[in-house]
This record gives sequence, structure tokens and C-alpha cells, in this order.
Amino acid sequence: MLRRFIAGLLAMTLALPVHAEPSDDVLDALQLDALLTIMRDEGVAYGQEMATDMFAGGQNAHWQSLLDQIYDISKMEQLVRAQFGAALGDADTDSLLAFFNSDLGKQVVKLELSARQAMIDDAIEQAARQSYYDAKDKELRGVTAFIEANDLIEANVTGALNASFQFYRGLVDGGGFEMSEGEILSDVWAQEDETRVDTREWLYGFLMMAYGPLEEDELDAYVAFSSSPEGRALNQALFAGFNQMYDDISYALGLAAAQQMQGQDL
Repeated sequence: MLRRFIAGLLAMTLALPVHAEPSDDVLDALQLDALLTIMRDEGVAYGQEMATDMFAGGQNAHWQSLLDQIYDISKMEQLVRAQFGAALGDADTDSLLAFFNSDLGKQVVKLELSARQAMIDDAIEQAARQSYYDAKDKELRGVTAFIEANDLIEANVTGALNASFQFYRGLVDGGGFEMSEGEILSDVWAQEDETRVDTREWLYGFLMMAYGPLEEDELDAYVAFSSSPEGRALNQALFAGFNQMYDDISYALGLAAAQQMQGQDL
């Protein structure tokens, strides 16, 4: 029954119509399809680790089937496109397309995708995180400017805490735990400091790896673009789209985990 509910939830929240809009052209320039493939791989790997931590029997075929339903790329894409388009509104998409179709814009997208794919490997991720601590202030200047221009740390911390709240909600609604909303909020806020440290490490490691090949003036140009009105509108719309996707996925993961836990108790 719960499995059908998870599938129904995803169908209702993710199966939204896709229309050819200027915002879709922007997402195409950002290679959304490739990014979502990487995010799916990240999510499935996380779900498999979660099985080891939460379930007595660990990973099994049923859990993998649920992960495949939850991380359905076509539904993820439909939701991101719809939310992104609504949030982008009447922003200057011509300027966005001009940048991301330029040589520098294409290089930035390629480097970001390559670094994110590489960091699925735990050893590479840990090395990237360590590079942040080993770096000198001068080496961090450009990446720090990019992070600050886009308010990336606070925005990602907020997104992570909201996703954690949704996961707890899924666990409770699925019968895995009994917690009040106040107790859930208390547990989530208790994770704030640890989440901020983790976010800072990951972001710096990822961006240092991604933008390492760029010349200093190229990174400065990207920071300037990100600080422009259209760059800020893009960043806000991306967070709107991906945060909603992660919230829905986190809730579905909580429901799925509750089902798995109850099955083990039978």
C-alpha cells in the first residue's frame, strides 16, 4: 500500500507538463539532463548508504526498486523545469543564453559537470574537501567571491535543513517513527552547525576542483556575471527548482524508509 502511495505522490508532484519556454532554453544550455543524471547517481548512492545505516538487512532488491522510482530522471526534470520557469519569471533570458552559449559559459558548465561527476567517488570527494583546508587565502579568493556573490553557503544550508525536515515527515507519515512537528524541527535545527561545516567543505572542494582550470580573469568574469541582476535571478530560480525537487525526493525517501523498517519488523 505504502509503495503505491510513494508512486502516487511522485506522479502528482513531479509529473508536471513541460512547455517550450525561454527558461527551458536556459536549462538546456546548463545541460540539465546531464546534471540530473549525476544527481540521480548521487541520490542512489546515498540511498544505498542509508540502507546500510538504517536497515538490519541493509540493501536489497526491494529497496533498490524504491530508489529507482524515487530518482526517476524524467519526473525530476519536469519538476525542475516547471519550478525554475515560474521562479525565473521575466528575467532577461537573452543575456543568460548569451553567456552560457559563449566559450567561457560552455567551459564553466563542462567543468562543473565534470567535477560533480568525479565527486561521486568518496576518495575524490575527501581529497577535494582536504584541498580546501590545504589552500592558501590567495588560492581561495576567486571561489570565495563566487560563493559570496551567490550566497551559496546559506542557501545550501537552508535547502539541506528543509530536505531533512521533509525526510523526517516522510518517516513519521509512513509510520516509521512517532514524532511531533516540534520534535522534528528541534532535531533538524540541531543539525545546523554540522550542516554548515559540511556545506562549506563540500562547496569549496567542489568549486576549487571545477574552476581550477580557469584563468583568474575568466573566473572574475564569471563572478561578475553571477553578481549581475540576470545572474542573481538565475541563481534564485535554480534554487527554487532544485530545492523543491530535493524536498519531494526527501519526503518520498522517508516514506520508503518507513516501509522498509516496518517490513523488517514483521
